[in-house]
Amino acid sequence: MKIEIKVPGLGDGVDQVDVAAVEVAEGASVGADDTLVTLETDKAAMDIPADVAGTVVQILVKAGDKLAEGDLIAVVDSEQAEDSAESDSQDSETEKPAESDAPESDSPDTETEKSEAAETEAAEPVAEENDEPTPLGDRPTPPAKAETAAPNADSSTSSAHASPAVRQFARELGADLGAISGSGRKGRITRSDVTAFVKGLLTSGSGGGAGLEPLPDYDHSQWGETELLSLSRIRQLTAKNLSRSWPQIPQVTQFDESDITELEAFRQAQKSLADQQEVKLTLLALVMKAVVHSLRSFPDFNSSLHADGQQLVLKKYFHIGVAVETEAGLVVPVVRDVDQKGIFEIAAALGDLSGRARQRKLKPDEMQGSSFTISSLGGIGGTAFTPVVNHPNVAILGLSRSQMKPVWDGSEFQPRLMLPLSLSYDHRVIDGAVAARFTRHLADNLADIRRVLL
Repeated sequence: MKIEIKVPGLGDGVDQVDVAAVEVAEGASVGADDTLVTLETDKAAMDIPADVAGTVVQILVKAGDKLAEGDLIAVVDSEQAEDSAESDSQDSETEKPAESDAPESDSPDTETEKSEAAETEAAEPVAEENDEPTPLGDRPTPPAKAETAAPNADSSTSSAHASPAVRQFARELGADLGAISGSGRKGRITRSDVTAFVKGLLTSGSGGGAGLEPLPDYDHSQWGETELLSLSRIRQLTAKNLSRSWPQIPQVTQFDESDITELEAFRQAQKSLADQQEVKLTLLALVMKAVVHSLRSFPDFNSSLHADGQQLVLKKYFHIGVAVETEAGLVVPVVRDVDQKGIFEIAAALGDLSGRARQRKLKPDEMQGSSFTISSLGGIGGTAFTPVVNHPNVAILGLSRSQMKPVWDGSEFQPRLMLPLSLSYDHRVIDGAVAARFTRHLADNLADIRRVLL
């Protein structure tokens, strides 16, 4: 039996993936877990397995192709699947639906709706390769109702021929649809048209001071031997996301440090119990628990700025993104519902996500939906750094290497283990005084983890 291997579910907001590499050739014998192709999103890579043992009959993609969910990747001829199918066929022989269950023919109204839907799809082509990809988890959800102009919207914008999703995209970028010429069918404005319009404003400098002079290009070979190395897809897209975040978000970093002498003693005392649970209890797991306690006391840090710039989206969940270094670049898997997990559960989730991130086996939806981010460099070194806010979060916590320091206790100096904290935040949402209070609150939580129980 020939089995079709297709692109699996990509998660909310992910429209396309790139084919990073084709790992097998037609005619090759593969096992059920053997990788056929490697796909890349803007934050991670996915190995697509054969699912069944057999022979690769067709490979329908090549490196560089862009695919959507459900697209056909390869065809595998498998006797194992045929045996399974015969068994299923026998089991379901008596379950054939009656003819009366067949769907009724479409009414004229339904046919009209289908025609209009097809026209809309034709007017919205897939984004071109030179379009800037929208970061995972940041893409707007198209409104469910028919398109209507926003209150007090300009009349030219209201009459523009564009879908609700494109209107939302234009609003997020502050683009005037009335000034954009549509390239879609019947002059319909597409996402690509909006992107091109905004790029033109930025290049010309006419976008209200947003234009930036391009960096000069240098011929470095004039000073000596050089070599060009291609950046991985993840590093390229990370660079784009950070370049977009840095100039648009007024970021400030608050520095502090916490006395974690007692916390580290507690962690060491729990090692044997952690071994019984078959988890590695790291300092980061304890920090995540303390962070949630501080986020409850300072809910603005667990929010996102609405696209209109006038409202805050306060989140009632606590999904913590954790930056993980991989050979391909930096990825940020998300540990969900940290507030509902115990320390060992958090440690287990961290170990699982970090391991699969380095093996390039994370799913797209496992890197979406964070409400706060932590970047830990403690295992490497350093005394402080300025992490870049991970949009749409409004804050990110950086952890550097802890070190023993002499601390004055009022009568003499005592050796204490101090952990440097670096909190970067969006100044549009958070004031400096509030950031200082949040960091001090977190430092106190870490100094006495019993506060988290209060």
